Amino acid sequence: MTTTILDESTAVGLRQLKDELAIRNALALIARCLDDGPLDAYGQLHTVDARWEMSEIPVVRQGRAEIVADGADRWAAGVSGPRSQSRHLISTTSVTIDDDLAVAESYWQFYVCTDTNPTLRSMGKYRDTFRRTVEGWQLWHRQVTSG
Repeated sequence: MTTTILDESTAVGLRQLKDELAIRNALALIARCLDDGPLDAYGQLHTVDARWEMSEIPVVRQGRAEIVADGADRWAAGVSGPRSQSRHLISTTSVTIDDDLAVAESYWQFYVCTDTNPTLRSMGKYRDTFRRTVEGWQLWHRQVTSG
C-alpha cells in the first residue's frame, strides 16, 4: 500500500476545487428541484435565513420557509414545476471562494413550452452568496437581475 502525502499548496487547491464543484452542483440542483422537485430538497439547498431579492420588482423572500412557499405558489400557478413544461437554465458561472463564504455569478434563462416549442421567456444574472454549513454549501443570498 502506498501513502501519498500532499504538500499544503496542493491540499488547499484540492479543497478549493472540491468546494467549487459542490457550489456548482448546488446551483444546478436549485434549478432542477424548482423545475422537477422535490420542493423539500430545494429548500435544503438554502440556509434557514436565506434571502432572495429581485431587482426589477420589489420582491424579497426572507428565510427558507418563505422561499419554498414561493416555489410552491409558482408550482400551483403552473409557472414552474412538474407538468409546467418550463426549465431554468444556468450558464457562464464564475465562483470565488473566501474561506466559508463563496460568491457565484451566473447567467440564467427561463424557457416555457419546452415540450413543443421552447420559448425563452426571460433571462438575466444571478449573484449568489453561499455559506459553508454542516450540511455543506448552501445558498444564503440571491440577487436576481433581469436582462
